[in-house]
Amino acid sequence: MDVFKLGDKILDLLEMVFGFWNNQIGMIFALLGQSPTTFKGGGPWKVIMDIEPTFVAVGSSLVVLFFVIGFCSESVDVKEELRFESILRMLMRLGIAEWLVTKNVTIMRAFFTSVGRLVGLLSAGESTTLTINAEQAEIIKGLGFGESLIMLILAALLSIIVIICGFFMVYTVYFRFLKLLVLVPFGALAFSTTGGNRMVSSTAVSYSKYFLSVLLEAVTMALAIIVCNAFINAGLPAFTGDYADWAKTLIYLCDMTFTVALTVGSVKGAQVLTSKALGL
Repeated sequence: MDVFKLGDKILDLLEMVFGFWNNQIGMIFALLGQSPTTFKGGGPWKVIMDIEPTFVAVGSSLVVLFFVIGFCSESVDVKEELRFESILRMLMRLGIAEWLVTKNVTIMRAFFTSVGRLVGLLSAGESTTLTINAEQAEIIKGLGFGESLIMLILAALLSIIVIICGFFMVYTVYFRFLKLLVLVPFGALAFSTTGGNRMVSSTAVSYSKYFLSVLLEAVTMALAIIVCNAFINAGLPAFTGDYADWAKTLIYLCDMTFTVALTVGSVKGAQVLTSKALGL
């Protein structure tokens, strides 16, 4: 009898979980497209900006120190180094280093805006929404009482996993903001090393690479979420065509949970993936 079939209950539960997941994904995309300057109403950024002048003052002082270190380590013949072109090159290096120290926040803001707009373009379509496959929905509705009861219990357990994964993804996105905000003041110190020789200025290169990897982590996260959602929206694999309805439902629920967990893993490792892909 239809009254003993729980397929509709399973679908209602899945729709609720998918709705929660879509809400979390929507919030995550909104956060990924947001600049650290406007995060939490700009409160954390204001704290960083109050601290920034101290780091700029220290960085400006270090520019001279690193310049002297670089000059002494590279100078073999003082007379040779005092030629016009050599002096001009040193002054240019000193000026560029000082400019980077004082303008590093302005440069970072431009990168924040560019990455935010790129994430906004990625999330503009419907590919970020998770939906129940229509064919699979019909299979779930047709399950018998015993089969649907077992699947309902399993769906409840898997729903808890999906909810936990959703909160963990939000935590990962928040942690990215924390890393960016903490990185900003150190830019003045890192860029002060550009006034020195190649060995000293490698600090600025390392800082820039790490900053870009954390910043572009948002793009990798967005791509991972879109692709993993497409996995679930695609329905069951082709090899399940001859399987019983209960087996198809079991595979669908497990595939959904596995893909959600895969999404969390991809988001968690987005920085490492970005670093390796771009050589940062």
